[in-house]
Amino acid sequence: MTARRVVITGAGTINALGHDVPSTLEAMREGRCGIRALDIQDVDRLSVKIGGQVIEFDEHTHFNRQQIALYDRFTQFTLLAAKEAMTQSGLSEFGGRMAARSGVILGTAGGGVNTWDENYRTVYEAGKNRVHPFVVPKLMNNAAASHVSMEWNLKGPSFTVATACASSNHAMGQAFWMIRSGAADVMVTGGSESMLCFGGVKAWEGLRVMSKTACRPFSANRDGMVQGEGAGIFIFEDYDHAKARGAEILAEVAGFAMSSDASDIVMPSKQGAARAISGALEDGRIAPTDVGYINAHGTGTAANDKTECAAVADAFGTHADSLMISSTKSMHGHLIGGTGAVELLACVMALRDGVIAPTIGYEEPDPECALDVVPNEARDAKVDVVLSNAFAFGGLNAVLALKRLA
Repeated sequence: MTARRVVITGAGTINALGHDVPSTLEAMREGRCGIRALDIQDVDRLSVKIGGQVIEFDEHTHFNRQQIALYDRFTQFTLLAAKEAMTQSGLSEFGGRMAARSGVILGTAGGGVNTWDENYRTVYEAGKNRVHPFVVPKLMNNAAASHVSMEWNLKGPSFTVATACASSNHAMGQAFWMIRSGAADVMVTGGSESMLCFGGVKAWEGLRVMSKTACRPFSANRDGMVQGEGAGIFIFEDYDHAKARGAEILAEVAGFAMSSDASDIVMPSKQGAARAISGALEDGRIAPTDVGYINAHGTGTAANDKTECAAVADAFGTHADSLMISSTKSMHGHLIGGTGAVELLACVMALRDGVIAPTIGYEEPDPECALDVVPNEARDAKVDVVLSNAFAFGGLNAVLALKRLA
C-alpha cells in the first residue's frame, strides 16, 4: 500500500506567550519573553522563583464546577487548545466511520501534577483522611486524551505518551505514522504540561539544572533551563481527506524518527540526537541541504546546547553553517512533556509566514554553539523544510520534519 501524505489542518495553544495561536505567534515574532516571577503557593520556599506561567487564566471562565472537579490544569489547557485547533480545521462532527477512524495521541511527562500536589497537602499537611473520589481520574496521564476523545466523539486509536521532554514529539510522530499507514484519517495530537506548583518546581530544583534568572540557550553565560506550562494541539489529517473537504492546510508532516541514547539517564548523547535527526530526514526522503530551519530542543543548560549543536553539525556536515536554529524556550520556558507541541507552532510559522522565531536572551557567543542561532530578533526568511528537535531525560530522542505543501 502506498504511504499516505499527512497534513496539519488545525492548531491551538495556551502558554506563557498567549492564550491562542495568533497571540503566541505575535509574541514569537516580537521576541517577547513570557518568563516572569511565579505566582504560586509557597513560592518563598523555592530557590527558583521564575517560570513560563500562564497568567490571567481563570478556570471558572471556561469550565463549570463539575468539570473543574474532573479536569486538572493540564487537562484544562489541552481542552482549550483542542477547541481552537478543531475550530480552525473546520471539523465539528465525528460520527459513524469517521469517528471510528479518528483518534487522540497526546504527550505529557507528569500528567496531573497540580492534583498530586494539592492532595499531598490535604493528606500530609492538613492531616485529612479522605480525598476527592475523582482524584485518580483527574491526575492520570491519559486524562487529557480521554477527555478530548469524549468531547469530540473520537473512537479511533487514543492514548498518551510519556517520554519526559520528548513526549509531544513522540505523540505527534505516532499520530503521523497512524495516518500515513492508513490506520486513521484524522488524529488530534500534541501535548500539555502544568508542573508549576510547589512540588513540581521543588522536584526540578533537585536536579540543579534550573536558572534563577533567565533561559539563555546557546549563550556562553547560560546557566540552566526555566520551566513553563501550557498546551499545543494540532489536527493531523490524511491529505486526500483534507483536500476533499476543502480544508486549509497549514503544513505537511513529512518525516519522523526516534532514537535512544542507551547511555545515561540525564546526560545527552550527540550520537543519539544525530541518529534521530538523520532518521527524520531519511523517513521523509529529505536531502539535508533542503532544510532551512531547526527549532532546537535548546534548553539553556550547558550540556544540552553544546551537544545539540554537535549533533546538528554531525547530521548536516557543511550545510550546518547555512542552517538557522533557534530555541523558543527562551520565550515560553520548557514545557517538559508539552514543549515540542508549542514549539511546532514556530515551525509552522516559518513555513507559512516566512518568519523565523528568535533565540532571545543571547548575550555571549559560545565556540561550542557556533551555529546561526537567530539571536534576539526574529528574521524574515523563506524556508521549505523545517525540523523540530526533542531530546529527553532517559536518552529518548524524537525529531519531526515538516515541509511547505507542494
